[in-house]
Amino acid sequence: MAVDRFPVEYSHIMMFARSVGDPNPIYHDPEAAKATEPGAVIAPPTFVQSSAQFDPDYVLRPKIGAPWFGSGKNPTGAQPGSGGGGNGGGLHAEQHYEYHRHPQAGDVLTATVKPGKSWEKQGRRGGKLLFQETITEYRDQNGELVVTARGIGVRTERPATAEA
Repeated sequence: MAVDRFPVEYSHIMMFARSVGDPNPIYHDPEAAKATEPGAVIAPPTFVQSSAQFDPDYVLRPKIGAPWFGSGKNPTGAQPGSGGGGNGGGLHAEQHYEYHRHPQAGDVLTATVKPGKSWEKQGRRGGKLLFQETITEYRDQNGELVVTARGIGVRTERPATAEA
């Protein structure tokens, strides 16, 4: 995912916080936010992940008129690996966020993805476990680093077999 322009808007921050059930006024009340250390409305943790919706090629976003694998069992008839988003061959194992400062309403971020480390570990039922780290840097309109996100995906060497 690479996003050239991800506007951090006040209303998006408020709706995101509400959707995750976080009533903290720092996410929706400018007056209350002024009395906090950041001094402004800031984005909740994990908010930057919503930048994926600004990437037209994001594989988990449905495309109008195209089959989509989605999150259910064949919800549109698309099969894993058919190019309809998701491929059914791996798992998102971990996600870590390092905040260099709080993203604030009014920021315009860019997201740049870099490959990270990769490693293997022997699994019990699916052969080798193949781990791949992806690093996403979110920079503000001045080019300053705001958040570094590190995701780790894992795939199995072969389909897992049932334990005896």
